[in-house]
Amino acid sequence: MGIPVVQTFHALGIEKRRFQGHADTSPSSRLAQESEIVRRCDYVIATSRSEVDELSRMGLEAERVRVIPCGVNLAQFDRCRSVFAQPRRARRRIVTLSRLVERKGIADVIRALPRLHDAELIVAGGGDARELETDPEYRRLLAIARELGVCERVVMHGRVERHEVPGLLRSADCVVCVPWYEPFGIVPLEAMACRVPVVASAVGGLNDTVVHGETGYHVSPRSPEQVAAAVETLLHSVETRRRFGEAGRARVEARYTWEQVARATVDAYLECLDSARLDSIA
Repeated sequence: MGIPVVQTFHALGIEKRRFQGHADTSPSSRLAQESEIVRRCDYVIATSRSEVDELSRMGLEAERVRVIPCGVNLAQFDRCRSVFAQPRRARRRIVTLSRLVERKGIADVIRALPRLHDAELIVAGGGDARELETDPEYRRLLAIARELGVCERVVMHGRVERHEVPGLLRSADCVVCVPWYEPFGIVPLEAMACRVPVVASAVGGLNDTVVHGETGYHVSPRSPEQVAAAVETLLHSVETRRRFGEAGRARVEARYTWEQVARATVDAYLECLDSARLDSIA
């Protein structure tokens, strides 16, 4: 129809296929359809540098891609009292907020606990707490915790309502997000907005959002040993946690507000329109 098209993907099928294999539930036609869209659209908005690399391998030229990340509503993550706070906690608190699927790496966080003797882990996500026992991944994670003897330090909280997320994150000494792959990953940004340091896998968009040694630490995916070492460093230094937390908040304010994302998106669409007009004149 001659209408300029700007495309934003929600993950890419080629990446899902690579990391999930037979567990990938995408339709068989997905890869071919995505390649056709990449070939025919005018611009693509990618959410991370990692996605740009994937798109480049699919044949997308650099001049047709713009990197615009996801954002955070800072007002939702300002300081306020947490319903999850416990004034006299005997243990340090690690929080992971995620869907209960294997690729999110929650088992790797549980496997790090034997080295973190004074820490508890809150796993938030999945279905309602009263229905978790029917979830195969919940049962698998609980079995791992029992086998390692850390069951009493793992709290499977279940689904957290949106308005509860800031309080949950603020109650943490550190937030751990270690998926095997992640196109963008919003939880680390939300934790940084709460001034909480992050331990994150060095994958996908997490390479862009979390700055190693400044707002948190990067670790290799599927590496409980590296998770334990990074978390241990944070838990044993109040000053490091404070410094990383303040740097994380500053980074979100500087780069990841929805106002900034909106302006960049409008600019990309206007640039696409201008390019289309020039092409029609030519």
